[in-house]
Amino acid sequence: MPPDALASRPGVGPLEVTGTGGTGSLQRLFGSQALWVAVAVACIVGVMLYLEPTFGSRQNFYNVTRNFSFIGIMALGMTAVIMTGGIDLSVGSTMVLSAVVTGLVMGADTPWWIGVLAGLAVGVVIGCVNGCLVAYVGLPSFVVTLGMLQFARSAAQVLSGNSPINDFGRDADQFFGIVGGASLGVSHSVWLMLAMVLLFAWVLHRTVWGRHLVAVGGNPAAARLTGVPVALVRLQAYVFCSLCAATGAMMLLGFTGSATSSLGVGYELRVIAATVIGGANLAGGEGGVAGAVVGAALIEVIRNTLVMAGADSNAQGMF
Repeated sequence: MPPDALASRPGVGPLEVTGTGGTGSLQRLFGSQALWVAVAVACIVGVMLYLEPTFGSRQNFYNVTRNFSFIGIMALGMTAVIMTGGIDLSVGSTMVLSAVVTGLVMGADTPWWIGVLAGLAVGVVIGCVNGCLVAYVGLPSFVVTLGMLQFARSAAQVLSGNSPINDFGRDADQFFGIVGGASLGVSHSVWLMLAMVLLFAWVLHRTVWGRHLVAVGGNPAAARLTGVPVALVRLQAYVFCSLCAATGAMMLLGFTGSATSSLGVGYELRVIAATVIGGANLAGGEGGVAGAVVGAALIEVIRNTLVMAGADSNAQGMF
């Protein structure tokens, strides 16, 4: 089969037809942007361990991994959307609305898991709205999700009365212990992120839906001609992305212990940056699980490094 024909098959990228055997594997490895981002993270960590030994302390390791796990979880969903050639600017607002709804439901003295389900349901609803408008109505994803960014955050402000929600009812301690706790010195949000990484990696590489994501982003017209349900795949990608944002909201809420209307501000930019730094192509058709995670890790390691170096908090954004 000619290389061009192989490259056009869903789920097969250009790197997969370069060379054969061990040579092809090495070319794929060293051509992976995720690898070089991981190398950059390792270099920064190595320099910081030399200059500032406390960087390697158990407490700082816990803080760094916990902080980037929230972004990492959300970046998995963003990867799916970007692979289809779209973008979701509403993930930060989805996060705050999910957290506010969870806080209000738990504050009514309902079991904590019902509050969590309510928050996750918010993510599913937002994803359905975004996905339907993009996939079936044909509106640009930038416009749709920009509108949802404002709508969801305003809804959170209205529902919360623009005041922090700190009363989580009778199951508050159980919620914070399970969702915001730690096991083996590692935050539960990190364990959840790792589980989601393994699951999503399997989905991308071993299931029809994973191949469809690549096909839709690479060439939607060709994918449609081969029988791929392009609109449905796009809808599912947006639902998955918003569900990941809601999941990140649950974990962040378990850490902060308060649902405020400022929760998740700017997270959409950090999530998109982490996804693209990790190798996702904004034009669609390319992306990976490992890249999303190491991209999130790079951003958090840089932020933590600046804090330890005593950099002005107002100047950190420039870096």
